[in-house]
Amino acid sequence: MNPIFKRIKNIQTEGCVTIVVSTHRSHPENEGDALRLKNLVKNAEERLYDSFEKRFVWPIMEHLEALVEKIDHRKNLESLLIFANKDMAEYTRLAINVTDRVIIDDTFATRDLVRAEHEQEAYYTLVLSKNEARLIEAMNDNAIAEVKGNFPYENQTLYNTDKLQRTLAGSDENLIKEFFNRIDKEVQTVLKAHSLPVIIIADERNLTHFMEIADRKEFYLGGITKLRGVEGAKIHHIIDQAWPEVHKLNRERNAKRMEELGKAVGSGKFLSDLNEIWNAILQGKAQTLFIKKGYFQPGIIEGNKVVPVETLEKEQPNACDDIIDEMIEQNLAFGGDTVFIEGNALEKFQNIALITRY
Repeated sequence: MNPIFKRIKNIQTEGCVTIVVSTHRSHPENEGDALRLKNLVKNAEERLYDSFEKRFVWPIMEHLEALVEKIDHRKNLESLLIFANKDMAEYTRLAINVTDRVIIDDTFATRDLVRAEHEQEAYYTLVLSKNEARLIEAMNDNAIAEVKGNFPYENQTLYNTDKLQRTLAGSDENLIKEFFNRIDKEVQTVLKAHSLPVIIIADERNLTHFMEIADRKEFYLGGITKLRGVEGAKIHHIIDQAWPEVHKLNRERNAKRMEELGKAVGSGKFLSDLNEIWNAILQGKAQTLFIKKGYFQPGIIEGNKVVPVETLEKEQPNACDDIIDEMIEQNLAFGGDTVFIEGNALEKFQNIALITRY
């Protein structure tokens, strides 16, 4: 989960500004990103002054403008999200396409952060051998950074130098397993701070040994045993090779999630009407929310009723830029999860469906 999402998801106060802007990775396209962002900031300022007193708006704009000045557009990905209110301002880059917009509400619009967790296919790559382990954070085919601290984790003591001992059955294997056990514990420490699935690059023997000792096997997405020349390689070289396999494994995982939806339809633990979904979420009955990638819906929320609209009128009571975003946030608050599906698989459900707990 994106660390910013953890910090902002429960903030509730007047004047929460979310700015979503599409950006570019390469030059010269990214030269226009700063101007487009500036125009959205101006739009946010005008809307704030239309809705609040000047003294309320000033600190929000101070935080927002100071943050925008710090952004280096040469490091842009596909999109940029900015969150600001009278107390703070933060931004994050995402590797997903977005629709440029400004949202002003009592909470931040987090839908794109949640969507990015699924569409970006963020993950760690654990490069594993009996001598060393490296951990690399990546999004899609983009290497973000190599995890430091206790990584790279080197095997400095758990190996045999005694030729006789090395000939004894199981002696070397036990030492390797103990080394892998320590690596697994270090990986779990990293995941507690920033939980992402982990793909392992190792030869078949080491992969088998590692999975035998792993305490939380569910965090490991799978293994790649066919790659060569990755030990000591630059992280971009490693991720370039790992990404196609990661993408394949994620597609297979989403296909299994759609099987869950099919079973739920057969058992009656299923909803597709927006109002029924909204009420189930508010009652804590929601388990898994399935949403077509890119599906947005402005609307009016009045208690236990949602009314979709084509466009929102200025100053319209209970207006919501995206009622789907509200559903995602509420579902997460009750411990549910969200799956974003590509293509037309959800078309017969009007782009959204829910598996209920009971």
